[in-house]
Amino acid sequence: MIKGIFPPIPTPFVDGELSTEMLRANIDKWNSTDLAGYVVMGSNGESVFLTFEEKLRLTESAKQFAAPGKIIIAGTGSDSYKDTIELSNRAAEAGADYALVLTPSYYTNQMDSLAMLSYFKRVADEVKIPIIIYNVPKFTSVNIEPETVAKLSGHENIVGIKNSSEDIEHLAKINKLTPDDFSILVGTASVLYPAFKAGAVGGIAALANIAPNECIEVLQKIIDGNLTEAESLQARLVEPNKAVTAKYGVPGLKSAMDMIGYFGGEPRIPLTKLPPDEVVELKNILLRNGLLKN
Repeated sequence: MIKGIFPPIPTPFVDGELSTEMLRANIDKWNSTDLAGYVVMGSNGESVFLTFEEKLRLTESAKQFAAPGKIIIAGTGSDSYKDTIELSNRAAEAGADYALVLTPSYYTNQMDSLAMLSYFKRVADEVKIPIIIYNVPKFTSVNIEPETVAKLSGHENIVGIKNSSEDIEHLAKINKLTPDDFSILVGTASVLYPAFKAGAVGGIAALANIAPNECIEVLQKIIDGNLTEAESLQARLVEPNKAVTAKYGVPGLKSAMDMIGYFGGEPRIPLTKLPPDEVVELKNILLRNGLLKN
């Protein structure tokens, strides 16, 4: 079972090119924490801007730099099931332990339960490593139904879901309908506390890139029964999480990483660097929530 906190790590670029040197510098710092592992090629990793070969090099490098025992999850999903299978299997050869497979979405109106069942079962049948369903409605406009997830959870090679919806009722229903060994991972730090209480056993959260210990602590406090402290810490994470996701996006996350002491750098075009006035706003958000010191 997959448990714990995973950051969906931003892809470091220097002069527009993938920098494994900066990747190593960031992972070296994260290795000193109790993060369960790393997600490469997620939404925050600008996966849609990476070439096939860059994705493989990123996966291989992350596996090489990760401390022993850290899990590598590679985002390998695309609307083409053939591309998904090929990239997933090549990522497995490069060191990925799990494939994070995005729900297909281009023909949105046709992406019903039957389409999802057909797609994920075909992918799971042919991929060499276990797969995790990736549900992120804000990007895909597709929200996979809990009943569909329940049916897919019966496949031996489908082991969990990253649910980036903030709908806790939806997550709780998935938890109710799936086996105990099916890993439910919440996809945003804004709802770590309610998601963990509703049955999530871990999280893949952008905020974990800059506040790994705080995200881990929310989960640990719930496990230890310190619910009041967990809820209080959760409240402090909401504003900075919203800032590096919905408000400022990848440019904001990379800017925050630079402030905290990691390498963020610039995003790849067509994304642009965070404007100076928004950098100031973001810095103030991190300061008042205790994630950055003066």
